[in-house]
Amino acid sequence: MNTENLIKSLKSILKKNQLLIGEDVHSRFSHIWRTDEPLQAVAVTFPKSTEEISLIVSLCNKYNQKIIVHGGLTNLVGGTETKKDELVISLEKMNSIEEIDPQSKTITAQGGVIIENLINAAADKDLLLPLNFGAKGSAQIGGAVSANAGGLRVFRYGMTRQMVLGIEVVLADGTIISSLKKIIKDNSGYDLKQLFIGSEGTLGIVTRVVMRLQEAPKSRSSALVALNSYENVVKLLKYLEKGLSGSLSGFELIWNSTYKAMTESSGLKKPLSYNYKYYVFIESLGSNPKKDYALLENHIESALNKSMIEDAVMATSQKELNEIWQIREDVSILASKAKYDQHFDISIPIPQIGEVIESITEKLKTLDSVKTVFPFGHVADGNIHFIIGRDKDDLKTIDLINSIVYSPLKKLNGSLSAEHGIGLHKKGYLKTSRSEEEIELMKKLKKLFDPKNILNPGRIIF
Repeated sequence: MNTENLIKSLKSILKKNQLLIGEDVHSRFSHIWRTDEPLQAVAVTFPKSTEEISLIVSLCNKYNQKIIVHGGLTNLVGGTETKKDELVISLEKMNSIEEIDPQSKTITAQGGVIIENLINAAADKDLLLPLNFGAKGSAQIGGAVSANAGGLRVFRYGMTRQMVLGIEVVLADGTIISSLKKIIKDNSGYDLKQLFIGSEGTLGIVTRVVMRLQEAPKSRSSALVALNSYENVVKLLKYLEKGLSGSLSGFELIWNSTYKAMTESSGLKKPLSYNYKYYVFIESLGSNPKKDYALLENHIESALNKSMIEDAVMATSQKELNEIWQIREDVSILASKAKYDQHFDISIPIPQIGEVIESITEKLKTLDSVKTVFPFGHVADGNIHFIIGRDKDDLKTIDLINSIVYSPLKKLNGSLSAEHGIGLHKKGYLKTSRSEEEIELMKKLKKLFDPKNILNPGRIIF
């Protein structure tokens, strides 16, 4: 690798405000939670178009220069961590929403557009982009596609994968693959876009996308309910799915310790007492505000009468609705309860979640270094998160906690990552979720698409 020639070539294709080198690189960072840690990199580039990315990648391919792609820097598995011998391609200047097509119900955008901006742009056209997760105000759509992001409405609308109709990517040699289609049905050979969705930038850089939109709902109704048995959590889910005629869009479970931590010292209103084992946040989206509210309210009352739930509160205004969901969404409170924290997003078959999470929690509490254990998640699609607080930051402690959380997954045919991806931090445990044959096939795909191993190297597989 000839860094001097590479920088000289980059200067010839980029404007001065599109390239940081030397000490100027240290003004950047690799994660929004680590703004006090100066970035280490050969250079940071800020392309404004797919063609500019293609030129940058072509040069990196020529000089065997490793590339790390930066988006909103909200990745939780080390995907944006950068070393001093790596070059950063930041998509933040590729932030144009190119088209909203109300007839096709699609939105076309560059990869650097912040997801909340896409949501708001769609809403202005009375349409809905169902992506909804805590980092939507920072995360970029290219990163969400590359990570196959999930969120609070997955079980009704699916993962990001289900929302992508068209995609444009730049391969490791600079080749542009553009298939920005708006059509839902296309059976003309391999569905190539699926290779790049969820591949964490290891096979290609997502530069533009066409996302499928939905008609915007006219109503949003919510309730918070309390339960004392996991069996009743599952019963309630099935009961509401049947009774709400397809309008159930959110069913989020948090455990007592999590609910207590998120309300007792945060200033957030406590809608229900701390006397229960489980709390479920319920959302329905529909077309008639009065009827939809009454339908949800009737089913909550019925569940109370059937002793399926112990207590409940309905959101009677937009303010109350926002206050209820803020409890679920503001998970940064949980991370602040200890000096260090580890985040998990495992998938488990729904009927076994209660027993498995209880077992994992009890084992974690036996470790002296573990100070807090906060489980919560999207129980309707089998995805449970942990935020585990500890007072030590050594690798032995981290690996011990990882082993406890991941050890049940192989037997359950579960997954160590429901939505965050593998990145750098989880690849040592990939065998808990994938067979040797699957991992070997992943390696072959990586070798085929990126023979010099320059795109997001070290992510997912060794």
